[in-house]
Amino acid sequence: MNYNILRQRDFGQGLTDPALADRIRGDLTRDGWTLLRGFRPDMDGFGDLVGRLCSRVTFDPARSHTTDKTQMVDAGLGPIGLHIENGNTPRCPDIVCFFAERAAFEGSQTTICDGVAVWNGFDDARKARWSQKMTVERVLPEALWKRYLANEHPALSDPSQVTMEHVLQFQQAVPGQAFELHDDGSLTYRLTVDPVRGSAFGGDTLGFANAVLGPSHNYQPPRYRLADGSEVGTDEIEEIREIAETCTHEINWQDGDIAILDNTRVMHGRRAIADANRNLFIGMGMI
Repeated sequence: MNYNILRQRDFGQGLTDPALADRIRGDLTRDGWTLLRGFRPDMDGFGDLVGRLCSRVTFDPARSHTTDKTQMVDAGLGPIGLHIENGNTPRCPDIVCFFAERAAFEGSQTTICDGVAVWNGFDDARKARWSQKMTVERVLPEALWKRYLANEHPALSDPSQVTMEHVLQFQQAVPGQAFELHDDGSLTYRLTVDPVRGSAFGGDTLGFANAVLGPSHNYQPPRYRLADGSEVGTDEIEEIREIAETCTHEINWQDGDIAILDNTRVMHGRRAIADANRNLFIGMGMI
């Protein structure tokens, strides 16, 4: 994987330079990610960039908003396993943008792993197993699933507006969903996904791009079951984690850096935070 760095000095109009957007898309198509350095935007500038790259912005209902297009990243201090952002949701974003307003002095490197390289590291038996569809199951508290639906349903603007009719409409609009509503308002949710996929930016290569190796910060840990009925166990996850680590790279953040990822191909995570005096923000959506 190349370490792409797009520098402010090469783009006279800064983040609004039309050539920059073209270069970003080119890097995502070729390598799956890129890094912007030296632009030093404020939050509004970062949000504007997210809006230009994404035709539709989406959110994580468990995160706090910083602008109408961005949120703060706050996932504790421990290491975070590799995953695609919102990979266990029905509308997984195509693009994820991270903005290091203030970088950590030590630790907290973001890890980047090309799912194509992981897939190419599988033997034939593992490729056959992971070519099946996978069902994700977990219980979601009422507040979280209603916040998510309020953002994703075109007729809603606030979680208090959510009705069961909206839930059924969204279930029909996005195939592969099933749920059971409980007396306390929580919801057992099941989503069927392809754990191996092609990139939203084109090409015919496949990548292991999902959230199986990732965290469950702010959420109940999910259960993963493949189409043949077998569960994905911890031993298998650790075996895949070892394969992924062989093709994982680190972003050593500098103040003002922006990293942009093809979220349908490249997984990301984080090393443990040694310096908590850092601010990282996220914006994501569909191309």
